[in-house]
Amino acid sequence: MMHKKRWAAFVLAAALALTGCSAGSFLHFGKGSGGSTVQKIDRPAVESAELQFAHPAAGDTIAVFDTSAGVFKAVLFPDKAPQAYDNFAGLVQAGYYNGLTFSRVESGFVVEAGQGADGRGSTIWNGSRYPAETTDSLHHYSGALCMGTDASGECASVFYVMQTLPGDQSVTQELVDQMNSAGYRAEVVSAYQTAGGAPYLDYTDTVLGQVYEGMDVVDAIGQTAVDENQKPREDITINSVSITQYE
Repeated sequence: MMHKKRWAAFVLAAALALTGCSAGSFLHFGKGSGGSTVQKIDRPAVESAELQFAHPAAGDTIAVFDTSAGVFKAVLFPDKAPQAYDNFAGLVQAGYYNGLTFSRVESGFVVEAGQGADGRGSTIWNGSRYPAETTDSLHHYSGALCMGTDASGECASVFYVMQTLPGDQSVTQELVDQMNSAGYRAEVVSAYQTAGGAPYLDYTDTVLGQVYEGMDVVDAIGQTAVDENQKPREDITINSVSITQYE
């Protein structure tokens, strides 16, 4: 596992990832149902033994996000982030996310939701936050479902999905070199090089799951027009979130 003193270099690398997201060969242009131009992102299959890239097996816990842009599904890892899972599952059961809109969209980076009308995230513990749960088993690859931290460094109900572009379109050679220098496992570096992602967010926020179906929906949300605060100009609504077992 990476030593904490080596982590500062990754925080500085965030700007590199954002400036390195050129379209390249991963994007194909077409017309959406409303006549607007959309970009289909070709996301390669990741051949990796890393937990996030194992297709869910029968009995695995999954979350189904039904949104006004379509449906996407993520496999969850309750044993790796138990507090995050308990809070997320409790809020899902209470219907907290139903009717909320995506509050932040940064194309080629993240799509984010989960903040209630009061402007604050909620928890099942009367609003008390919980600490970020980090592990070498889970990383901020493209498609990762993550729980965001607030200014205190703790988590609540806000979640985001990594919408970073695949391969070196988001994970530059400089980031690869920094991961190697920081002691990342070779399997993790290789997965980042194929899937893309944001390694500079590892060990800061909680990774709770991985989208395994409907990444095209996440990509479509990521392309919506936003205002100066990165909020979609037209609401993209979460109709419902449900947690079930994969069959």
